[in-house]
Amino acid sequence: MRIAILLLGAAAAFAQRNMTYEGSTALEFANDKIELVMLPQGGAFVSMALKEDARRVNPMWDPVRMARERGLSQQFGPSKGHFVCVDGFGPTTREEQAAGLAFHGEANKLPWEVLQSGAAEATFRVKLPMVQEIFTRKISIAPGEQIVMVESELESLLGFDRVILWAEHATIGAPFLKLGKVAVDASSTQCRTKPHTEKGPRTFPSGRDFQWPVVGKESVRVTPASDGVMNHIGCLMDPKREHEFITAFNTEEKLILGYLFRRADYPWVQHWMNYPANGMYAWGLEFGMQPYDMTKQEILALTPMFGAPTFRWLPAKSKVETRFLMFLAKAPEGFRRVEDVRIESGRLVVEDQSAGKKITLRASRGL
Repeated sequence: MRIAILLLGAAAAFAQRNMTYEGSTALEFANDKIELVMLPQGGAFVSMALKEDARRVNPMWDPVRMARERGLSQQFGPSKGHFVCVDGFGPTTREEQAAGLAFHGEANKLPWEVLQSGAAEATFRVKLPMVQEIFTRKISIAPGEQIVMVESELESLLGFDRVILWAEHATIGAPFLKLGKVAVDASSTQCRTKPHTEKGPRTFPSGRDFQWPVVGKESVRVTPASDGVMNHIGCLMDPKREHEFITAFNTEEKLILGYLFRRADYPWVQHWMNYPANGMYAWGLEFGMQPYDMTKQEILALTPMFGAPTFRWLPAKSKVETRFLMFLAKAPEGFRRVEDVRIESGRLVVEDQSAGKKITLRASRGL
C-alpha cells in the first residue's frame, strides 16, 4: 500500500507517512497539534499524542508493548488500541465458529484498502466476506485542531434485512491507565452489570441494575486501588441528549482522551474493566449499538433493556452511517471531572461545571 506524504505550506500543517509501530505497518496522521497512528491491517487507532506533551503520553491500550515489557506472551492477537467490532461484537455461536466467523467480527482483522488520501483526510474500505458487507471509514484532521472526525458506513450486499452488532472498542491501557489515578465520565444513565455465572476476578454481582456510576455503594468511575479484578457493565446513554460523551481523565498527567458521538448511532456503552495482577491493565470504553459483547442470539434475548432496543437493523441492500469525534487535551489545574462535552460555535467544550473549569478546543466540524 502506498501513502504519500502531504505537506501544506512550509510549516507542514498536515502530513501522512508510512511507519512501523510495534512491528506492524502503520500510518501516521499529524498536524501541528496531534499525532494519530493507525494500522491499515484492521484499522485500529493505536497511538494518539499531543505535540505539546514532551513525553508524548499515549492513552491507547497496547498489549504488545505491555507484554514485551513484562516478559509475557501476547494474549490478545491483533486487538489493540481503538478498533472496530463489526459485524459482530464478542463471541460467536458454535455454528458461526464452525463456519469461520471470528470473535469481534471481521473488520479488525482484514487489510483495509486506501480509497482516497488528501490534504487533511483519508478514506479506507474493507469487504467483510463472511457477512457480505462493505465497511468504509473516513478519517479527517483539520490543521490547528486536536480533534479527529471519524465517519463510517456499513453496506449490506444481501437482499434481506438483518440484525447487526457494531461497537467502537475504544480501549485505554497502562501506563496511562493507572490504579486510582484515572476517572471515566460519560453521559450514561441506567446500567446493568453483565450477567455471568463464572467465578474468578469478577467482583460485581451478575445482572445488577444501577445508575451510572455507583454499583451498590461503590463508584466505578475511578480505577480501583488494587489489581486482580475484572468486571463488565453495560450502560444506556442519556435519552435526553442528541450527542453523548465518554472520557478518560488521568489526574496525574492532566490528560483527557474523549469521544463525542450521536446517540442515534451509538446508544450504548460497555465498560470492560480489566486489572490483572500482571499489570496489563485495560479499560474498554466500548460505545456501540448494543450493551454487551454477546452473540446475536443473546443480544436479541435482552431486548428491550431499559426500554431500549439492544441491536440495530441493516436493511436489505442498504447502508448504515455513523460518525464520532475523538479528542485529546490537557486539563487546567483544578479540573476534577468531566460533566459535559458539547459542540458550540465552532468549539468543542469539555466542562467541569462543579469546579467552574472548562477546556475549549477549536472544532471546524460538528456532528
